[in-house]
Amino acid sequence: MITRMSSLFLRTLREDPADAEVPSHKLLVRAGYVRRVAPGGFSWLPLGLMVLRNIERVVREEMNAIGAQEIQFPALLPREPYEATGRWTEYGPNVFRLVDRKGADYLLGPTHEELFTLTVKGEYTSYKDYPVILYQIQTKYRDEARPRGGILRGREFVMKDSYSFDLDAAGLQRSYEKHRDAYIKIFDRLGLRYVIVKATSGAMGGSASEEFLAESDTGEDTYVRSSDGSYAANVEAVVTPVPPAQSIEDKPAAQVHYTPNTPTIETLVDYLNAQPEIGRTFTAADTLKNVMLKTRQPGSDEWELVCVGVPGDRDVDMKRLEAALEPAEVALLDDADFERNPFLVKGYIGPKALQDNKVRYLVDPRIVEGTAWVTGADKPDHHVVDLVCGRDFTPDGTIEAAEVREGDPAPESSGTLQAARGIEIGHIFQLGTKYSDAFALDALGADGKPIRITMGSYGIGVSRLIAAIAEQHHDDLGLVWPRVVAPADVHIVLAGKDDAVTETGEKLAAELDDAGVRVILDDRKSSPGVKFADAELVGVPTILVVGKGLTKGVVEVKDRATGERTEVPVGEAVAHLTALMR
Repeated sequence: MITRMSSLFLRTLREDPADAEVPSHKLLVRAGYVRRVAPGGFSWLPLGLMVLRNIERVVREEMNAIGAQEIQFPALLPREPYEATGRWTEYGPNVFRLVDRKGADYLLGPTHEELFTLTVKGEYTSYKDYPVILYQIQTKYRDEARPRGGILRGREFVMKDSYSFDLDAAGLQRSYEKHRDAYIKIFDRLGLRYVIVKATSGAMGGSASEEFLAESDTGEDTYVRSSDGSYAANVEAVVTPVPPAQSIEDKPAAQVHYTPNTPTIETLVDYLNAQPEIGRTFTAADTLKNVMLKTRQPGSDEWELVCVGVPGDRDVDMKRLEAALEPAEVALLDDADFERNPFLVKGYIGPKALQDNKVRYLVDPRIVEGTAWVTGADKPDHHVVDLVCGRDFTPDGTIEAAEVREGDPAPESSGTLQAARGIEIGHIFQLGTKYSDAFALDALGADGKPIRITMGSYGIGVSRLIAAIAEQHHDDLGLVWPRVVAPADVHIVLAGKDDAVTETGEKLAAELDDAGVRVILDDRKSSPGVKFADAELVGVPTILVVGKGLTKGVVEVKDRATGERTEVPVGEAVAHLTALMR
């Protein structure tokens, strides 16, 4: 079928939309692929839907190739399954909840582990039924606080989620590797540059977890990789190498010093270094920064005080902190909290007051036994010097909350960390038995005893892939789609009004269509300049110009990605283009 621009439901725009910040958002709107309906909600126009369906096709082909079977669940889901796993409350404000006319609670599905588990439980009973992999490609809903980037982070999006069900851990590992390999094939076919990084599981639960991130400076995810290339992880999943413990006996006694007007690390270091009687020089790395928080478990109204201690030369990374404390809600203390807890002296908090008042104290892994610190002395304008971990204070545990920086030692590697940004396009989890335990999903074994099923969960952001590809495949003129996802293979521009141009263009379009080549034919009465600009903006990988070259018996073939132009005799054009498709 030939897509004719004269009848295509399309209006291109010359100006960027006012709310667009990233290239994919600007270009997908300008080129007429999507239109904003509400914050985080977009309509798919014909060209956009063509690209979406092409990506779905690639995903289906590779999922089917590993033996996965496609099913479909409703988006409107009852409360009870999510109550059974605790996620009704764990998700907090991130899900859309609603009540039907009979007063029953529902939600719009953010993900479907519960439904998949219950479905398998309802159908399969014997060990002979396993393993099984099921998947769906369906619209999901999450009440994002800050939708951004057009379809990069929306409240409604298309996702492929699949789930594996196995009899044991070895089977789960095989299913996990199958998905990992399938994802590599999918993203390779889509022409993406991506990395696979260690990740946290979050509200999904489970153990092993990896993310696939499309490399992009506009991505929301920060990840790090080692300089030797052997390690990569989302910053939330980075495990800090723990230094060896030090001797306590050789450390001087802790001493409290009057340190007026030093509520920040910078003012404290400057003051100490101006006191010659202390006898040494300090840096921010010698100080212990104590950050007060409050946490609240899902479904609870009670807040708990928590203090996080990190070396003073580092800030607390809130994303790492929230990941470490998930599913608890986390907030910094406000002035009212400090007034209710007068033992907390803002700017001068130390471990002693925390311990005396039974406040949970979690510290960075670098704060090991025998390390000496400068930190608050729990009264205004006073700090304590040489407070030794394991001698003068004992933390309640460690927490991965400090910022990760370039140059830090890389875990599991001899290299150092380098930071980059990416767009999450896929995430695979080894869930284990979290959901099968919640619903007692068992198979009857050969010996007649029940076997608890172990699960994996695997997601791909299908609609987000369009934005990720657009971020990587565009130039100053517009989109530059890889052929596998493009809305057409060839964009024919009729650059002239005489009958010969029209007749030749129509004939070539028909012959290409007969040869199985997808064609967009710009048969509008617009000027050649408008047609050329739209062809560049829309981003079909090959542009065929039928125009003044006909006087020499040739047409022009332009490669959208490289800009290379080739004159081809009219009689050879179809063979030339079909060869390009192959």
